[in-house]
Amino acid sequence: MNLDPLRITTREKQILAGLFLSKFDSVGLALLGFDSFIEAFNVIGFALGGKPASIKNYRDEFDPLFPNPRSGWHKRSTRHYCIKVLEEYEDLDLQTFCALIKSFVGHDDRASNEVQEDGNENDSAFARRLITGLAAEHYFEAVQPGISEFSNYEMENTTRLGCGYDFRLRSKTDNDFLAVEVKGLKDKSGGISLTPKEYQIAATLTDNFYLFVVKNFRESPFHEIYRNPLDGPLAFERRKRIIVQISWQASL
Repeated sequence: MNLDPLRITTREKQILAGLFLSKFDSVGLALLGFDSFIEAFNVIGFALGGKPASIKNYRDEFDPLFPNPRSGWHKRSTRHYCIKVLEEYEDLDLQTFCALIKSFVGHDDRASNEVQEDGNENDSAFARRLITGLAAEHYFEAVQPGISEFSNYEMENTTRLGCGYDFRLRSKTDNDFLAVEVKGLKDKSGGISLTPKEYQIAATLTDNFYLFVVKNFRESPFHEIYRNPLDGPLAFERRKRIIVQISWQASL
């Protein structure tokens, strides 16, 4: 059995996500922190660089094999490559399987529990992190070519460079570039925040800085675009937050 996420293909990850949701049903859904299957399909689908419909289809593929209230694709045999995945991973218990699904998007329960904002990590934290992170970012990557403001630009993912925005869009005709910071919301409305660096870069780049907000992962994601967001309809207020980290030390 392969439990190394780096050695599992993207399609296999999507199949495993569908298998997990089919086998453990509402219990597995809650453990991942989602309120509904639609939300799980949207978030996991985009987070894995695919489509929400793919996760749903794989869940439906396995539904006839498990005692859940859905019929799934019961009028035909389960596809052989899905059966192969099932046979390899069918012995995983709920917690181990859940940890495997989370690892596909770089989440480590052990590491995340070391620092908690309020000292009480809850099940929905994983879903929230995906919505505000990978799911929203991959949504942007999927729709960027079709957005008129960005269509003549080549995209570079800068999320790991710490430059104060998630994507750099370079012009195909000159040296101009746009900076795009992506945020995600579970619902159609909600609060967003900028880090000090993001705020500073937005103030420096003005019209070359875009805030791209993906809304409504709960039902059907859509986006809104804010150019020069510090000089527009959004009202940002400065907030100060202190995070307490607890550790135990010993002298050697």
